[in-house]
Amino acid sequence: MNRVTLENEINSRLTTLEQQGMLMPGIQPPENKDALVAQMVDSIRRIEYVSTVRSRQVSRNRTNPNDTAFDPIRAAVWYQQHGNNEEASWLIFLSIHFGKALGTDWLLIKDIYGCLGNGLWDWQTVSKNPLALSNWIAHNQKILKSGGRKFGNHRKYESLTPAKRGWTGAVIESYVDWVTEHGSHYDLFDDTITDAGGDPRLAFNKLYHSMDVVNRFGRTAKFDYLTMISKVGIANIIADQAYLKEATGPLSGAKLLFGGTTSANINNDLLEQRLTEIDEILQVGMQVLEDSLCNWQKTPGRYIKFRG
Repeated sequence: MNRVTLENEINSRLTTLEQQGMLMPGIQPPENKDALVAQMVDSIRRIEYVSTVRSRQVSRNRTNPNDTAFDPIRAAVWYQQHGNNEEASWLIFLSIHFGKALGTDWLLIKDIYGCLGNGLWDWQTVSKNPLALSNWIAHNQKILKSGGRKFGNHRKYESLTPAKRGWTGAVIESYVDWVTEHGSHYDLFDDTITDAGGDPRLAFNKLYHSMDVVNRFGRTAKFDYLTMISKVGIANIIADQAYLKEATGPLSGAKLLFGGTTSANINNDLLEQRLTEIDEILQVGMQVLEDSLCNWQKTPGRYIKFRG
């Protein structure tokens, strides 16, 4: 479906919701509604990107950190398609923790995962001794902070310095502990889905809350990690809500949509309920709603493409 057709479809569904009595004062000005629709389409396209990657043959070069073609998301897809969900999940974690930096993209992940050209910090190695990776990062932190290597915008408060609060080593060690308590990524996801009675939404919820033990992984990191695990095809889980209680941008966006201002006095549970209700008509999913509302509330009357 091309962009114009998709925008018209979402616009029509929003109109249907209004006609059914759903109060959405935030989109009463036509320009606000147009901007929100445009942000939703952008969010859908970003999610479809992974599906598009999965539908094509991914080059093995994408998995090689010593190759300029390296890309952790495409690498995760390659490993998933070749039956190695452990490495795929590890690469997704790295992509979320370090992020994609403006200007230098995946350079920091590339050089850490590839041991600065002298090996590979793959899951098999790190899961057996996460402290070894922590020590290596500490020893090489000066190099890793140079040459344009940096965290992505959403992870700008993380650190490669052991004494700092956002110390990456502690994050990695806590992530390994979270996974290996079940034995492996496969066992972790399988056990949780079984515990949820096969319900993909309940399984997402259980995994989301269980990730509280992973250092520095707040709402955004947990949500992004689990939705990417789903998109790559590693586990059958679906975001059950937007988790507004711990949110900032998405919460402001939901308040603006349903209350007319970003500071509207509306209970978080009620906002979650209304998002669920409108998605019954919109059929875009919670990831699209939380992402588009976050970007929309920044300039609700004017569409500005999110650049990361």
